[in-house]
Amino acid sequence: MCVTCPLKDTPFAIIWNAPVDVCKNLKIGLDLSAFQAVTTPASVPNQFLFLFYTDRLGLYPYVDPATKQEYNGGIPQKAPLKASLKKATSDIAKYIPNSTPGLAVIDWESWRPLWVRNWDAKQIYRKLSIDSVLAQNSSLSTSMATNIAKERFQTAARDYMEDTIQLGIEQRPEQLWGFYLYPECYNFNWNFPDYTGNCPPTEEARNNELLWLWESSTALFPSAYLPLTLKDDPKAALFVREPSVPGPGEIAVLETDRPVCTYSQFTPYLVRTIGESAALGASGAVLWGASTSFNSKESCEALSAYLLTTLNPHIANVTAAAKLCSTTLCQSNGRCIRKNPNSDDYLYLNSENFSIQKRRGKYVAVGTKTIYLPTVCCDWLGNGWGAENERSDWLSLSVVNIQSKGISCPFSPITAPPFLHLFRGGKGGVEKEEKERRSSKSL
Repeated sequence: MCVTCPLKDTPFAIIWNAPVDVCKNLKIGLDLSAFQAVTTPASVPNQFLFLFYTDRLGLYPYVDPATKQEYNGGIPQKAPLKASLKKATSDIAKYIPNSTPGLAVIDWESWRPLWVRNWDAKQIYRKLSIDSVLAQNSSLSTSMATNIAKERFQTAARDYMEDTIQLGIEQRPEQLWGFYLYPECYNFNWNFPDYTGNCPPTEEARNNELLWLWESSTALFPSAYLPLTLKDDPKAALFVREPSVPGPGEIAVLETDRPVCTYSQFTPYLVRTIGESAALGASGAVLWGASTSFNSKESCEALSAYLLTTLNPHIANVTAAAKLCSTTLCQSNGRCIRKNPNSDDYLYLNSENFSIQKRRGKYVAVGTKTIYLPTVCCDWLGNGWGAENERSDWLSLSVVNIQSKGISCPFSPITAPPFLHLFRGGKGGVEKEEKERRSSKSL
């Protein structure tokens, strides 16, 4: 089933979400025309994508990590949920004033709803929860107090997250609502020689405990941020691959048709981030930047050059390839994905057959013929996982003006026909393509 489409005819959308005020004030031009939507993390109302930080939605309970000051009760079980929902109602009306399609992303990261995942600096939420129980009954053993605290914390955390997102969906049903960073894979053990990138079994089981969260959300926004230590490592693709599009393996209890939009950073390793997300069937990618990302003449000039020489052509290529494959193989009723999730096959227009050009302010792909290889699938919207329709024939296509701003209802589960052009990883594959695309100064 295809749920509400914020970007119609777009199987893979790329959204800008970074502040550019400094660049504008410096009168340094930024060409953002390749993006399907241009937004900012700043508190600007009525954007296609709005990011709800902790101070923008309700009364979020948290502890300041530096000062240890508690806000709104500090922990969920001591927080004023009713008052929070009342404030959230006005917050939603303020920041999303119109009932139009878009993305509403809640960024609540101070604590995690599963007790066991509050480690390191987040252990303070466990401590405060246990202290709260012992304050009511000091005769309890540490073990008993911990068990009670765990149950109370998880129940209250669920209520806070579930009630808040349900309120958002009720008020603005045209928006796709979800929490940033969920689901999380915790596949950080890349130093092991046999690293596969798979989510550890314990984390898969914990994600299944969050079934209520996946069912409450109408979209998923996992992170595909690439650690700097992996930037030149073949393991980078494995790291991004698992969290990018959670499938039956990661959320076994739920056959979700929620759209998945991965969060990525501005990086020269576009194939390993954007390309990986597109090949796995994500609905799109959000390129996020902080207020410090582009806050000087040098960084703005570097960004301007990077957009023109590298990022925009890459975006135009992958979005046009997604549209062409969807239109040709899926009859605009689905999107193409990698048949073998663990392969190094990527969906891009073949540079021998297509060129990316800019015409009348828009990026277009111009070409004549391409080949389909039996290494991808086409997910038919509404058919769920596994509905395959293979093709490996030559197709003669006359493709002109495949504009990057138009593309097909993306949101569904994924699986089943062959690609346009696949270039493979390994020697002369992804790494070669990356070098060709990195012709400008890295950001």
